[in-house]
Amino acid sequence: MFFEMRGAFVVLAAAIASLDASASGCAASQTQSQPLSSSQSLTLDMAINQVRNASPRVRLQALESRALGAEADQASRRLNPVLSLEVENFAGGGTREGFREADTTLAVEQTFRLGNKRTLSERARRAQAALATAECAVIQREVELQAAILFAELSAALEMNALAEESAELATTVSDTVAKRVEAGAAAPPELSRAMTDRALSKTGLYEAEAQIAEKRYALASLWGSSEPEFSNPVLMVISDVDTPSETTHPRLAASRAALDMRQAQTRLDETAAIPDITVSAGIRRFEATDDEALVAGVSVPLPLFDRGQDQARATAFRAEAAALHRKAIEQELLADQRSAVAALKAAEAQLSLLVDEALPEAESAYDSSLRGYEVGRFDLTSVLNARAALIRVRSTVIEARLNRNIQDLKLRSLISAAPFTGVTQ
Repeated sequence: MFFEMRGAFVVLAAAIASLDASASGCAASQTQSQPLSSSQSLTLDMAINQVRNASPRVRLQALESRALGAEADQASRRLNPVLSLEVENFAGGGTREGFREADTTLAVEQTFRLGNKRTLSERARRAQAALATAECAVIQREVELQAAILFAELSAALEMNALAEESAELATTVSDTVAKRVEAGAAAPPELSRAMTDRALSKTGLYEAEAQIAEKRYALASLWGSSEPEFSNPVLMVISDVDTPSETTHPRLAASRAALDMRQAQTRLDETAAIPDITVSAGIRRFEATDDEALVAGVSVPLPLFDRGQDQARATAFRAEAAALHRKAIEQELLADQRSAVAALKAAEAQLSLLVDEALPEAESAYDSSLRGYEVGRFDLTSVLNARAALIRVRSTVIEARLNRNIQDLKLRSLISAAPFTGVTQ
């Protein structure tokens, strides 16, 4: 599969056009994931869904997003009124002794936030919550890609383990052939020792392959917060061609847009600092000396003589300008990453095709010919051992090349939000 460069650019253009889409990818992180079964083979979709639902990193960011949403609810509430009790002219001398001529005032004060501050404050908090949700989607995509790559590496480790077993079988076949020739007097006993040594060395690859499998299994399980890989080994990974989606978005694009919205909302809020709030009070005053009562009322307004919040507003405006620049930079960076991913995928596919179509058949033919030639005395043991080692080396290179191809494919899919990175829980 060769993904056309032009198609990649169209995908990114569609992603930029759909930036206003909500970053809802972290909604799944608020639900409990279904436990994996140790009797069921792990699939790529299962691994992606598991980290999507249970990744500690994603769940932590999702909780922070919900906390900011609660703070936005708090910002939407009105200020509480203040109840005050004031007593004057008591505990003095002469006629002011005790409370006989005290004046008592019971009043209620209410501060009104002018300049639409309450609404703008709520909007700023909502924008912060939206940014946290978008950042949560970014983290989720990173963890999903990490899980997909580990899944591919685990699949490759299983292939390497199968290759190690095949290598041991080939070494056993060679040693059995040498033993027959030694028994027939057609080969010297030291050749059997060399063949047996080669067979023993080939078996050591099994331990290394098993260690790699265990390492990848534990690393994959840790992504969803588990200390034990409670799943069976995955089915070998097979990736189909990338289908260009009609419309897509990338979490980093949405996060850069949300950051700009948050800065703009904060700028509008900070600009209202120049508008002073007003506090209105009303109450009843009682005069103990005459046993009379009277109403009192007042209005207080701070005088913005020295501080009108202009410096804070300028600072926020600068940050909004920086957020706009950051958004454009993210667009260009993702476009460059997409171009690089397309080129890397093409190179990986070309390398894999060359190995499978040319190098591997030649290595298999060379080994078969050398083994048959040795059986009839036409080739020496060194030629057979070298051919066997070359065959194993080529097959190992094929596995590594297929892994590289799969990783490059996964990276491209992650950039364009193609399956399995569609954000849809299976």
